[in-house]
Amino acid sequence: MVHFGHANFLRQAKALGQCLVVGVHTDEEITQHKGPPVFNEQERYKMVRAIKWVNEVVEGAPYLTTVETLDKYNCDFCVHGDDLSMDSEGRDTYRIVKAAGRFKEVSRTGGISTTDLVGRMLLMTKQHLLRGEKEYGVDKEQSDHFSRDDKAHSPWTGISQFLPTSRKIVQFAEGKEPKTGDRIIYVAGAFDLFHVGHLDFLEKAKAQGDYLIVGLHTDPIVNHYKGSNYPIMNLHERVLSVLACKHVNEVVIGAPYSVTADLMDHFKVDAVFHGETPVTRDVDGSDPYFEPKRRGVFKTLDSGNNMTTEKIVERIIKNRLEFEHRNEAKEKKEIAAYNALMKAKSKQQEENHLKMGI
Repeated sequence: MVHFGHANFLRQAKALGQCLVVGVHTDEEITQHKGPPVFNEQERYKMVRAIKWVNEVVEGAPYLTTVETLDKYNCDFCVHGDDLSMDSEGRDTYRIVKAAGRFKEVSRTGGISTTDLVGRMLLMTKQHLLRGEKEYGVDKEQSDHFSRDDKAHSPWTGISQFLPTSRKIVQFAEGKEPKTGDRIIYVAGAFDLFHVGHLDFLEKAKAQGDYLIVGLHTDPIVNHYKGSNYPIMNLHERVLSVLACKHVNEVVIGAPYSVTADLMDHFKVDAVFHGETPVTRDVDGSDPYFEPKRRGVFKTLDSGNNMTTEKIVERIIKNRLEFEHRNEAKEKKEIAAYNALMKAKSKQQEENHLKMGI
C-alpha cells in the first residue's frame, strides 16, 4: 500500500536534498521479499508520482540498492527509515550503499504501516473509531493466526497507535491561500485507504479550476453512510493521506456531510463536484448537495477509474490467509533482526566500557 507513513518518509527524504528520486519495486520482487502487495505495481507507480515531494519515479527499481543504481539515476545518496529493510534471506537491503557511505536515515512514522492497515481490515475491528480516551487508538487484539503475546510484536510495523499532532499537519499542509481570480473547487468524502480511484478523481477535479479544497467527513459520519468498521483509517490519518496529494491545496477537517451555504460562502467555492458513486441522503433525508445544486454549481465527475475502498478491502479478505501469513512472517523476521541488533549494540557497549575501564 501507499499511505501517509510513506509520504512522511518521502517528505523527510526530500528535505535532505533538492531532487527526490523514488524507486518503486515490481510486484514480483515485493512478493518474493515481503509478501503479496495490496496495490499492484502500476497503482503504486501512479500513487507515488502524485505525492507532492516526489520529483521522479523509477519503475521496477531493484530490491537490493547498489552504488550502480544510485549512479545510474544521478543520486548522491540513498535514504531509508530507521526500521530495517530485509530481503527474503533476512539480509539488510541497504548494506552495499551503507558500506559505501552513501546512505542516510530518517525517522519512521510511528503508528502506521501496511501491516497495521492489513490487520485492521482482517480483524474488521471498530476500535479505531472509538470516542474519548481511546479515540484514534488501534485495536491491539490479534487474530488466531497472530501472536497473542503483546511483547511479541515488531517494534517497526506491529500494531500500534498513531498520535496526531498539529505540527505533523502543518508539515503536510501547503499553507497557501487561493490567489485573486482563482477558480475554487470543493469536493468531499471519506477518502479512506487513499487509492488510485481517489487520486484520479482529485486530479480531474483540480483540472476544473485552480484551487482544490477537500472536505473530509468525521469517522461517525463515514460509519453512518458506509457501515461495518468503516472508515478503516481515522480522520487524522485520512487528513494526512489527502494532504500528501499534489493536486490538493486545502483540507476541511471534519467537514459537514451536507455542503452548506456557510461553507460555500466562507471558502468562496465556485464549483462542487462528486464522483459517480451513490450519494446517501443526510440523516434528515435531505440531499447533501442541495445548496450547490440550487446555485447551479454542482456537477458529477467521472474519474475514469472504478477503484473503491471496498474493492481494496475485498482484495485483502479474498486473500485473507495469504495476507495473515505475510504479516506473521514479516513480523517474526523483524523481531529476529531487532533482537540481533539490540544484542550487537549491547555487546558493543560492554566492549566500550571495558576499554574505558568502567
